[in-house]
Amino acid sequence: MVFCWCYFFRLHYVAQFHYFAWGFRHAHNGFMLTIPRFVFPVSVMAVTALMLSGCGGDASHRSQASGPSAAAETTHEVERLGVEVIARHPFDATSFTQGLEVTGDKLLVSTGWEGKSRIYHTTVDNVQSNSRDIDRRQFGEGATQVGNVVWELTWRDGVAYKRDAATLAELGTAKYAGEGWGLCSFSDVVVMSDGTDELRFLDPDTFAERSRVKVTLSGTPASELNELDCVTGDDGQRLVYSNVFLSTDIYRIDVDSGKVTGIIDASTVPNNAASDPNNVLNGIAHIPGSDRFYVTGKRWPDLYEVRFVKPTS
Repeated sequence: MVFCWCYFFRLHYVAQFHYFAWGFRHAHNGFMLTIPRFVFPVSVMAVTALMLSGCGGDASHRSQASGPSAAAETTHEVERLGVEVIARHPFDATSFTQGLEVTGDKLLVSTGWEGKSRIYHTTVDNVQSNSRDIDRRQFGEGATQVGNVVWELTWRDGVAYKRDAATLAELGTAKYAGEGWGLCSFSDVVVMSDGTDELRFLDPDTFAERSRVKVTLSGTPASELNELDCVTGDDGQRLVYSNVFLSTDIYRIDVDSGKVTGIIDASTVPNNAASDPNNVLNGIAHIPGSDRFYVTGKRWPDLYEVRFVKPTS
């Protein structure tokens, strides 16, 4: 076996132009070099080049912008799916999308970036309403509607906003430990991701944590779970679809076991955003009563209506 630094270190892309912090946190296969959750291109490219210099052609398999992960290549029990684009709709190209969900005849959208984070309703024709800003010092994350309430996460502030589902007016806040990434809900529980290989299950009224489940891909911890969408299948099975941070993969996760049962390769969905390493796929929302989903990305000008299909070859 050839020794390679990239087997022990994984670069977690992210930085903000006025905010740059380094730190180490323990990962399952070593230590992870952590930078904030959006890209500082020059520093990232330089460090990445050094880390991958001894890895040769293997680096392409670990590229987060490539198709399905290498682990899935040797997995037989995990279903492999592609994306069929059915329609394209206009979307707000200024929205750093962190949450996307269908609520009635509208979409619920939550966005990030300090000083620009907000939550709003929109139609598929990009007619917006009920826009609400959050504290300018906070970085907004995922959001979900459960009953008459909407919950909205923040990244590192440990604050969840409780809002009126109709107007998005703030009703209160709740605290949680760790980072907030993605959020979705079933009628009786809210599901949250925090960047690790765990999903948290929270009380829809109080946001108090009830339990957690470890997410695995073929027995290996699956982390970087980002924007979420909760879907109940025709057979009653509860599933969570999750964007994978800085990837074009979408995981389909069985909620009860935590196992990844499917990987959707969304690399064929056109990314027409301005050239910026931050402007990646992020945002998935099931269209109730159908086999279709909406997908978009950070600062994408397009919202796509898609279907997940088996590869033709």
